[in-house]
Amino acid sequence: MIPMLDLKREMNLIGEEIDKAVKSSLKETRFILGPNVESFEKEVAEYLGVKYAVGVGSGTEALHLALRALGVGEGDEVITVPFTFIATAEAILYCNAKPVFVDVDEETMNIDVTQLENKITEKTKVIIPVHLFGNPANLDEVIEVAKKYNIKVLDDCAQSFGAEYKGKKIGSICDVSAFSFFPSKNLGCYGDGGLITTDDESVYNTLKALRNHGSFTRYYHEMLGFNSRLDDIQAAILRVKLKYIDKLNNDRIRIANLYRDRLSDFVKIQAENDNGQHVYHQFTIVSEKRDLIQKRLQEHEIASAIYYPIPVHLQKSFSKLGYKKGDFPVSEKLAEKVVSLPMNPFLEDEEVEIISSVVKNAVNE
Repeated sequence: MIPMLDLKREMNLIGEEIDKAVKSSLKETRFILGPNVESFEKEVAEYLGVKYAVGVGSGTEALHLALRALGVGEGDEVITVPFTFIATAEAILYCNAKPVFVDVDEETMNIDVTQLENKITEKTKVIIPVHLFGNPANLDEVIEVAKKYNIKVLDDCAQSFGAEYKGKKIGSICDVSAFSFFPSKNLGCYGDGGLITTDDESVYNTLKALRNHGSFTRYYHEMLGFNSRLDDIQAAILRVKLKYIDKLNNDRIRIANLYRDRLSDFVKIQAENDNGQHVYHQFTIVSEKRDLIQKRLQEHEIASAIYYPIPVHLQKSFSKLGYKKGDFPVSEKLAEKVVSLPMNPFLEDEEVEIISSVVKNAVNE
């Protein structure tokens, strides 16, 4: 069996350090906003090259609280893409704002900036580009449009920890950035966790209150806040894993290059941004024979996954927005043809060969 993700192999590499870190947190007994959270926030801010980092309960909450901190509320519009995990758009609805979708580029699978300006209205408050599967979006072009209309940019970095755009770490370029530490992520904890980064001190202070019931001082609540705090135990785990992130991302890149060498003549592969460094949270291919590829992989006990089979605008929970099939043809086309192959830093070359062989044989049937 070849899984999508192999946390057991990861534990073989760092298990002893993880045990030590968790036991230290347990011994300290400061589980809510404890010392590991504070230390991790400083360490991750330094790694990303940003002034402030705020640990929160999940990647979804990172998006939600970031929008709140930017002042998004009822009647506002937030632009994003329909080809993403639903949390990107859910966070907008949590603020009682309206998601406005822009289709994606078929090659990079990221926001099609050529369509962006046409979707801006006087109600537009924020743009959320998504770095899908770890592939950086064209941030310069997004930011240029945003500045023209005095709009903030919040990038969804849930799948792109360690990625770079023009030599800068993703998470240090936009007004605010949101990360997820779901266990499958490039930097993942062993539960739920998230992070928000910014260089804006006012936004930073607001975020610290929002995550903790709207309180700057204990029992004094200046605003309606939330209970969304990164656990100290999870922060302890993330501090260990942060030390390995560059090595593990480089391993992902090497494995992706092996896949490309073996499959580029048989299937279409997500195109890398020429100005960025893709970190391959997922390795995603496009094929008319997607279903057959998955069937053959399953027969060989090889995992695969479809991210995402239904674009956000066609989800039942978003039906009130009035979008219909055909509104975003590229996203809909990709949803019908994409499949992600096993991708993790611990895949062996022989496993990549086996997977690639199965895919090629399926395409040639």
